[in-house]
Amino acid sequence: MTQEPEYTNVLLKLSGEAFQGPREYGIDLETISGFGDEISSVVNLGVKVSVVVGAGNFFRGVHASEQGLDRVVGDYMGMLATILNCAALQDVLEKKGTPTRVLSAIEVPQICEPYLRRRALRHLEKGRVVVFAAGTGNPYFSTDMAAALRAAEIGAEVIFKATKVDGVYDCDPMTNPDAIKYDELTHMEVIRKNLQVMDATAISLCKDNDLAVVVFNLLEPGNIKRAVMGERIGTRVMVGPASA
Repeated sequence: MTQEPEYTNVLLKLSGEAFQGPREYGIDLETISGFGDEISSVVNLGVKVSVVVGAGNFFRGVHASEQGLDRVVGDYMGMLATILNCAALQDVLEKKGTPTRVLSAIEVPQICEPYLRRRALRHLEKGRVVVFAAGTGNPYFSTDMAAALRAAEIGAEVIFKATKVDGVYDCDPMTNPDAIKYDELTHMEVIRKNLQVMDATAISLCKDNDLAVVVFNLLEPGNIKRAVMGERIGTRVMVGPASA
């Protein structure tokens, strides 16, 4: 008997840096094509998939503000940069035969549809991948916050935060070989220990809406499907008691 997916409605949070692949800047289409293969394989299981993409491969408003750019201006520039990544992902997915719609919190009608919750739900019901662009449409809010907000709005069961590391650690495993990985956490443990899963506002919204978060290594082929099928990879942030 074919195993059924554990989750049927998921939101995938991808970092902008992941889109640059081996490049130092911009977009690497071969890398994005690999992401497209994985997303398509999940859609083919009958799973509703939505995606939020960051823009770190192009621009970060916070970093620009540290150099003197007005923070609000910088944040809007970052939102516009996410649209570049979303358009690239849409093109890759549709060339693979996976219908995709980009819905933007900032209206750019020549490129993507404006975000409306009912429209997003309708696209998902029709089996289309929905890619949410331009964050929340407001300055001072991260794309992590956009992921938490959109997931709550569309009734997603879980947020898959795909990163460059294989889970959540008590410190940076890239610089500290003795870093300890957590297999499972609660939202409150993440907040109390100040772990870098999401920013505090985003993880609080997940907690308030009973949204699970699974953090895993995006660069390991097949991990998105494994997560959907319920394999215990990475770190699970769940409601209720958990042990480190």
